[in-house]
Amino acid sequence: MAGSADFDLYRPSEEHDMLRDAVRSLAEAKIAPYAAAVDEEARFPREALDALTANDLHAVHVPESYGGAGADALATVIVIEEVARVCASSSLIPAVNKLGSLPVILSGSEELKKKYLGPLAKGDAMFSYCLSEPDAGSDAAGMKTKAVRDGDFYVLNGVKRWITNAGESEFYTVMAVTDPEKRSKGISAFVVEKSDEGVSFGAPEKKLGIKGSPTREVYLDNVRIPADRMIGAEGTGFATAMKTLDHTRITIAAQALGIAQGALDYAKGYVKERKQFGKPVADFQGIQFMLADMAMKIEAARQLTYAAAAKSERVAAGGGEGDLTFQGAAAKCFASDVAMEVTTDAVQLLGGYGYTRDYPVERMMRDAKITQIYEGTNQVQRIVMARNLP
Repeated sequence: MAGSADFDLYRPSEEHDMLRDAVRSLAEAKIAPYAAAVDEEARFPREALDALTANDLHAVHVPESYGGAGADALATVIVIEEVARVCASSSLIPAVNKLGSLPVILSGSEELKKKYLGPLAKGDAMFSYCLSEPDAGSDAAGMKTKAVRDGDFYVLNGVKRWITNAGESEFYTVMAVTDPEKRSKGISAFVVEKSDEGVSFGAPEKKLGIKGSPTREVYLDNVRIPADRMIGAEGTGFATAMKTLDHTRITIAAQALGIAQGALDYAKGYVKERKQFGKPVADFQGIQFMLADMAMKIEAARQLTYAAAAKSERVAAGGGEGDLTFQGAAAKCFASDVAMEVTTDAVQLLGGYGYTRDYPVERMMRDAKITQIYEGTNQVQRIVMARNLP
């Protein structure tokens, strides 16, 4: 047996630790200073995009064969976690680039991969994911957007709602019905470009949190695209969409984890400085117990998320780990519930100051809420877990 110092079974590699340090330094220097303004002005975090792109962190998941960094799923999670620790809106850049492009990576033709992953890896384009519709949220298979074959083309018509980074992204993975008789087996996936004729966007939604990441409707009005932009075979789009979410729900867990860690770090510093009754608030046992619970839950969420990320990587490499669906749902559900709880407690620990915009914890609390909702509400995650009990 190797010495205990070499027992690496349950810890990230040295490379992963170095990546975390590098991303944390970058996030604190180049992203954190703009986080409050991005939220206040509800504007896209251009500084974060520039910093992430300059350091090749905007889409780390793209394989090296297409010009990407070829980061594994755990490295991708660490990048998203560390960016979310200072600015949740900015963490949606690497997260949604993976969400939007993963269908192409999982099911796309070699030509499609070359055409769309290269610009993404270079930072020339972002990728969004169009699944939800006004009447098809949790029931995604009930979508109405249609794609009709016309010679060597498909013509797309419909509305997609809640599309993250819509208008900013150049590329969109769009799910559309090609055979209405077959419900989920009649849905196909396509790559649509922002510049395609007939593509337009609604006004940005006015949201509770993640205000720096635009959420808009995407309108498809007789959008005519070449048939070779279909991702995989006709009728496989819904299966690709669900397989994608098995992997990307883990990135939402990472985002939730980062938000929670940021809130705990800030609250911890605050209670050491703040004095009441002649001593630091941190000296009171009631406060110490709150901090202990927050840290314990974050650590549990981190272990679950990292284990799920490792499983995601093994599955992506061709391993047959059938419980990835359970693990991804569990990580997302647990970490987002923890983020909501921890950020709410952080606001409480700051007292009246926590409720003001002069301190970052109220923003973190607002940002945390969406992690319980998107990429499948936590109620849906529980249905998914129950159907996939290991």
